[in-house]
Amino acid sequence: MTIDRQVLSTNNSLKLDPRSDLIAAASQFYKQGWMVGTAGNLSARLPDGSFWITASGKSKGELQISDFIRVGNDGMILERSHSDLKPSAETEIHQVIYQLFPEAQACYHVHSIEANLVSRFVEGDNLPLPPLEMLKGLGIKAENPSCFMPIFANHLDVGKIAAEIFDRFRIHPPQIPALLLKDHGVTVWANSPETARNYIEVIEYIFRYMVVACQVNIQY
Repeated sequence: MTIDRQVLSTNNSLKLDPRSDLIAAASQFYKQGWMVGTAGNLSARLPDGSFWITASGKSKGELQISDFIRVGNDGMILERSHSDLKPSAETEIHQVIYQLFPEAQACYHVHSIEANLVSRFVEGDNLPLPPLEMLKGLGIKAENPSCFMPIFANHLDVGKIAAEIFDRFRIHPPQIPALLLKDHGVTVWANSPETARNYIEVIEYIFRYMVVACQVNIQY
């Protein structure tokens, strides 16, 4: 199958196929050490509700346009460059995020050392975040905010993770557009690929601060 460049029309303006944005973000995250090997997954949603997501087993530092699969909002594969490509193992998590948050147009998941470390800082299912100025980058604009990031267990069965995210967020929406999988990595969602990239950068900055604060015994 030949994949033509898809053009989206919104208010008489043209938006390029979002895969180019995903490739650029993946390359940047790879260089930061957040998507080493084939780890992590990125997706962007289209107006019809389907979304492009990184194929499984692809190096995130060397992605090509053909390394994505278009998935319907029902989880069915709609388009791929060749039949042996498989969608990311965590596609169900992206699908649930798009179901829960209609405003979300991109969903990014990366693996960093700091994310895994801070996921062990608490025993419960909420990680307190320090009241840093950087929280404004996640939409928290309050003085000395009390902000928490939800934590989920990292089950081998991704469907179980997706179901737990759906059940919890349907009743208790998160303060910020992010969640943490214990000993795994962070997932964010946003109204554009660019904003999702910014969210990842802000969160990873906060995680690094938390790890360093622990090392130098700073309370927050």
